[in-house]
Amino acid sequence: MSAPEEALQVRVKALEEEVERLKSQLRGKSDKGTVPAAKAQENGGNSKKGKKAFDFAAHPRRHVALRLAYLGWQYQGFAVQENTDNTVEARVFEALLKTKLIQDRQSSNYHRCGRTDKGVSAFSQVISIDLRSSQFSGLGVTVPDGVEPKAGGGAETKAELPYVKMLNRVLPPDIRALGWSQVPIGFSARFDCQSRTYRYYFPRGDLDVQLMAEAAKRYEGTHDFRNLCKMDVGNGVLQFQRTITSARVQPCQPGHPSPADPQRLYVFEVKGLAFLYHQVRCMMAVLLLIGQKLEAPDIINQLLDVENNPRKPQYSMAVDYPLVLYECHFDGLSWISEPEEESHVLSSLLQHWTQTAVKAQVLNGMINGLQSTDTDKALVMPCCLMEGSRQRNYRPLLERPRCESLESRIQHFVKRGRLEREEGEGGDEGSTVFRGKRSKHSHQASSKNQEDTDLLSQTDITLQPS
Repeated sequence: MSAPEEALQVRVKALEEEVERLKSQLRGKSDKGTVPAAKAQENGGNSKKGKKAFDFAAHPRRHVALRLAYLGWQYQGFAVQENTDNTVEARVFEALLKTKLIQDRQSSNYHRCGRTDKGVSAFSQVISIDLRSSQFSGLGVTVPDGVEPKAGGGAETKAELPYVKMLNRVLPPDIRALGWSQVPIGFSARFDCQSRTYRYYFPRGDLDVQLMAEAAKRYEGTHDFRNLCKMDVGNGVLQFQRTITSARVQPCQPGHPSPADPQRLYVFEVKGLAFLYHQVRCMMAVLLLIGQKLEAPDIINQLLDVENNPRKPQYSMAVDYPLVLYECHFDGLSWISEPEEESHVLSSLLQHWTQTAVKAQVLNGMINGLQSTDTDKALVMPCCLMEGSRQRNYRPLLERPRCESLESRIQHFVKRGRLEREEGEGGDEGSTVFRGKRSKHSHQASSKNQEDTDLLSQTDITLQPS
C-alpha cells in the first residue's frame, strides 16, 4: 500500500471517531434535556410541561338533568348531524369535553328531551347525562371501584362542582346553561318528560286572531296528524297519532293599549306529550291561512280526518325563527341554579334584547316615515311567515295536489332496505308488520332534525289486508 493510501485511511478513521464522539454528545444532551417520546405520550402528548392525562377513573360520576336555553337562529338545529358541525348539541359537547365533565359522548349516558329544527330556539331544553362529580354519595352518584375520598378531605361537606358556571364559561353567548337537577341513575330526559310546550310568535297584521284562536282549539285531543307534519317514514316513524292537551292563540301582552294595532304581537302556544317532524310549523301554517280567511276553521277537522283525506295536500310550512321550545315538564325535578350565573345569563339576554329592540325601532321609524299622510288609510301588513313565494291566486288546500300516502312511503323504504317487512302467522292472508331499522350508530343523533323527539313513535306498524 502506498504512502498516500495509508494517509487517506488514517484520515477516514479519524473522521469516523469524531462522528461517533459528536453523536455521543448529542445523545447525552437529549437524555438530560428532553422527555422520551413514550413518556411524553403517557403524559397526554404535552412533553413541554410533562402534564398528565386527566384520569376520569379516579373521579365519581353523577347522573344529572341539565336545563339549557339557546337562540337557534344561527344553527342548523339542535341535534348533531353528519354533514355539519354547526349545531347546538355539537357546541354543548365541545364544552363538556373542554371542562372535563365527560370523557366522551359514547360513555356519557346521554339523552335529549327534544330536537329542534334549523333556526328554532329553546328556553327550556333538557338533557340527561353522566358528569364528573366531587361527591362520593348522593342521588345519581356512581363511584368507580377502588376510588375513595381522601382522608381529611372533607368529602362529606364538599360542594358539588359548579356545572352551570363551568359550562357557561366556554359555551357560545347564544347558548346558556340555566340549571341542573339531581336525578336517579335510570332517569331519561327523553322518556321521562311529561309534556312539551312550544310557542310561535307572530304580529297581528291583517290576521283575524279571534278566528285563529277558535280554530286552534280544534287541534286539542288525540288525532292522526299525518296531514300536519312531514312524514319521517325513513327513520321508522310509522304512527302519527298524537295528543295535544292545549292549543291557544293569545296576545303576548294582554293589557296592550291598542288591541287593533297591526304590530301587536301574539303567540300560538301548543302543549303535548310528543310532536312529529315539523308538526308545530305545519299547524301554524294552517292557522295563518285561516287568519287570512283563505281557509275556514273546518279545514283543521278535514285534515285530521285521515279516512277521508289520507294524503296530505301540498302546502308550505310556517318559517322557523319565531318558534321556541318553551318548556319541557318533568315531575319531581328540583332545579339547582347558581345566583351569580343567573345574573350573567340575564345580562346576556338583556344585551341581545337591547340590540334587537333598537333595530326594531329603527325599522319602525322608517315604516312610520313612509306611511301615507292619509289618516283614513290603515297600515297594511301582509303575512310573511310562510315559506316560499306568495300565490297570486290562492288555491284551497283540498283542491291541491297530494303527497304520497303512508302506505306508498312505507313500500318505498321497504324497497330501499330502510324498513323490514314481516308476514303475520297467516302468511299472505294475515297481517303484515313493518319494523323500522335502528342505526348502528343509534347513540349518535340522526342526520335529520326534528322539532321534537318522537317518544310515542312505534317502529312497528300493522297493515291488515283489504
